[in-house]
Amino acid sequence: MLFGSKKVLGLDIGTSSIKIAEVDVSKNGAQLLSFAITPTPPNSVAAGEISDVTSVGIAVQGLVSDIHSKRKSIATGMWGTAVIVKKITIPKMERKLIQDQIRFEAEQYIPFDINNISLAHHVLNSSSTDDTIDLLLIAAQNELVFQYMSVIETAGLKCGVLDVAGFALANSFEANYGKFARDVVGILNFGASITNFVVIHNGDVVFCRDIPIGGFNYTNEIHKGLGISIQEAEALKLSAVSRREVPTEVHGIISSTNELVTEEVRNSLDFLSATTSGMTLSRCFFTGGSSVTTGLIETVSRVNGIPFEQLNPFHRVKASRKFSQNYLNQIGHFAAIATGLGMRKTGDGS
Repeated sequence: MLFGSKKVLGLDIGTSSIKIAEVDVSKNGAQLLSFAITPTPPNSVAAGEISDVTSVGIAVQGLVSDIHSKRKSIATGMWGTAVIVKKITIPKMERKLIQDQIRFEAEQYIPFDINNISLAHHVLNSSSTDDTIDLLLIAAQNELVFQYMSVIETAGLKCGVLDVAGFALANSFEANYGKFARDVVGILNFGASITNFVVIHNGDVVFCRDIPIGGFNYTNEIHKGLGISIQEAEALKLSAVSRREVPTEVHGIISSTNELVTEEVRNSLDFLSATTSGMTLSRCFFTGGSSVTTGLIETVSRVNGIPFEQLNPFHRVKASRKFSQNYLNQIGHFAAIATGLGMRKTGDGS
């Protein structure tokens, strides 16, 4: 799944926006050289799957043209229900033998037809014993892989790294905050239709899950509750977030949807505990366009009893002088995955 030149452009294809980042990585650290964002063509991406490859490809081509980059190789991150990341334990064996064993293991753990998936794995540093090895099993349906590759080809570019969005999120976190040795750290990226949830322990991603809830749930609830169009509902939601005057009912709907999102996060925390021998988060970072929703972070933090902190993708990753601080503040919630992908080199992705 990996080929192409060393330096890549990070491409994050979301339901409501597409982001591209050019990052330079040297021994002195990482620097953001270019960044661009554009709305995703309507109804072209849903649940991580790309239904209109041509429209998305043309949008990506436009972004690359906007940033005037000479790089032709792309690192992009898949997400959604067609991607599964699962921590498993297998008997200890030589690393070169794991590849043969992994297909057999996948048949037990992955609910897709084994003949129609692309498989990868990552051996975890922590919690292996003398007799066993812990690893992350990563499976993506071939149809999804084909969609992402086709978008990149349509844009006239090459696919250098095909990654998982959650891993790119973890990559961005590590570049900015380092490796937390003892803490179990969660990262929640609240997007338009999905919330990426990643857990890092001892420098490893130990849990990666896409929660099927996001900003569109708020829009849809306002649309149903007030009997107005989706466009009108979206405008009211954005007005509420900007603290502009909206009908009282809108605040009530946002508040009850916050509870719904919180419940989904709670379920994922329970799932984390059940699949990792009782692991619990000591702290959690948040990002994503929907994380600015009024009261959301406060509700999730209060109900789950976990301190939340905003993930700043430019905490240690420096930005070129051409970017104003105001612009960096504006793109901060949207940039984590794209910049995390932009720091990849071909050969080190999943």
